[in-house]
Amino acid sequence: MVVRGNLTGHAWRTYKSGKRELCGVTLPEGLKENDFFASPIITPTTKAHEGHDEDISREEIIAQGLVSKEDYEKLEQYTLALFQRGRELAAERGLILVDTKYEFGKIGDTIYLIDEIHTPDSSRFFYAEGYEAKQQAGEQQKQLSKEFVREWLMENGFQGKEGQQVPEMTDEFVNSVTERYIELFENITGKKFKKEDYSKEDQEKVILDTLSKLG
Repeated sequence: MVVRGNLTGHAWRTYKSGKRELCGVTLPEGLKENDFFASPIITPTTKAHEGHDEDISREEIIAQGLVSKEDYEKLEQYTLALFQRGRELAAERGLILVDTKYEFGKIGDTIYLIDEIHTPDSSRFFYAEGYEAKQQAGEQQKQLSKEFVREWLMENGFQGKEGQQVPEMTDEFVNSVTERYIELFENITGKKFKKEDYSKEDQEKVILDTLSKLG
């Protein structure tokens, strides 16, 4: 369940192409990139057999029997409540929770929220301070998310399509990704990130050891 508070990322690219519907949701005219929607919109996705998530509408989900109407209405309620809480928590840290993706599963009759929540892999954040000034000036908002990585890949000719090759990232760009994620960690948690100076071999060992502890 993807929920969006602002016209950003995939929603903006769809809008910019001239389309005014996304996942069955009608998008209003006259919006600029990163503008707030009047109220958050839900633009669900489903897993493709291969590759990326696929856009799908509420009506298609119910018609295909992926989720019952009753369960889908619960998912909408959960999604909007989670997003509202996420926005409140972000606001306490001087951030705007722009959009995010919640993944749900079901065991028996119970719906569970699964996977990560409000991390930069599934969410976008803007700084609240300066947001309005940047919008009025037509300037880009600074994103604390992985979107800037996606934009770099697209600028370098990679969109995950068949036959495309992933461009090699320079050490400089990789370091900038690290710094952006650390910046987000510190802003959201209010804690100072402690860097460890590992060799490449040690890094791989630490990652594998950590994953093994998680089972």
